[in-house]
Amino acid sequence: MSLHDDTVRVLETYDGQEELRRIYLDHLAARPDGMWKSCDAGHVTASALVIDPAEGRVLLTLHKKLGLWLQMGGHCEPGDVSLAAAALREATEESGIGGLTLLPGGPVQLDRHAIPAPCHWHLDVQYAALAPVGAVEEISEESLDLRWFAYAEVATVADGSVVRLLERTRDALSEQVHG
Repeated sequence: MSLHDDTVRVLETYDGQEELRRIYLDHLAARPDGMWKSCDAGHVTASALVIDPAEGRVLLTLHKKLGLWLQMGGHCEPGDVSLAAAALREATEESGIGGLTLLPGGPVQLDRHAIPAPCHWHLDVQYAALAPVGAVEEISEESLDLRWFAYAEVATVADGSVVRLLERTRDALSEQVHG
């Protein structure tokens, strides 16, 4: 199965954000290259919020180009076997933490945001990645800084999309614990 096909499958089974989900699916139906950075009309990206539930904190990166505190993530690559694998790869590369695992159940949120030319849109599919106990981060060349924030601090440093991602992640964690 191609990465494009896997992404369509993931989006077809994603429960929620119906209007945005339809925009993503329509984009992929119209654009066979819709997964790749080279697609100027916009492209799917994969990201993951690295979370440490035991400590009640999340790891954010100070994005080099945007100067914003964000979750880990970025462009899909030809070697990615699935959208989930792309999100996990990005989270591992940017956090420097080995042993991350994606929260079961698929993506936590979709977020479509404008980006500078020549491309126009990132159609981000956002997962949550659980950090192993005692995880130690290591800054990558893609970040200006990398820092753990308590859940309550996130709204003071990050934009609304990251705050919503944290809220949805915490809800998904709670559902797993309480069934």
